[in-house]
Amino acid sequence: MKKLLIASVLALGVAVSAQAKDIVDTAVGAGNFKTLATALGAAGLIDTLKGKGPFTVFAPTDEAFAKVPKADLDALLKDKAKLTAVLTYHVVPGKVMAKDVKAGKVKTVQGSELTISTTGGVKVDAANVIKTDIVADNGVIHVIDSVIIPK
Repeated sequence: MKKLLIASVLALGVAVSAQAKDIVDTAVGAGNFKTLATALGAAGLIDTLKGKGPFTVFAPTDEAFAKVPKADLDALLKDKAKLTAVLTYHVVPGKVMAKDVKAGKVKTVQGSELTISTTGGVKVDAANVIKTDIVADNGVIHVIDSVIIPK
C-alpha cells in the first residue's frame, strides 16, 4: 500500500511538471512557431519569455512569417534592435484570456499601443486571431495570422 501511494504521488508530480511549460516551451511544443522561436533567440528574448510574467503573446505562426518577404525577414533577423521592437510589440503585460478581450488600444511591452477590434472576429492591428487561450504557466498565447509591426 505504501509503495502504491508513493508511486501515485510520483506519477502526479511527473504529470504536473509535464504540464507546467512557459510561453517559449509551449510555443515550441506546438510545432508551428519555429520562425518565432528563431527570432526570439536572435533577439535575446528567450529568457524574458521564460520569466515569471505573466505575459499575453500574440504569436504569429510560421505561415504568418512566410508572408513577410524573405529579404525583409532576413534583414530583420540581423537587426537585433528592430527585431526586439517587433517581437515585444506582440507581447502585452498580464494574462488576458479571450473572454477578457475588449476592443480598444492596449499598451505592449515594446511601448507602443496595439489596436484590438472585435467586430467580425478578433483582430490585433491588421492580424486575425485564429486560435485563443493556449495557456502556459507564465501567461497565455493567442495565435495570429500575420506579423504585426509597430507604427
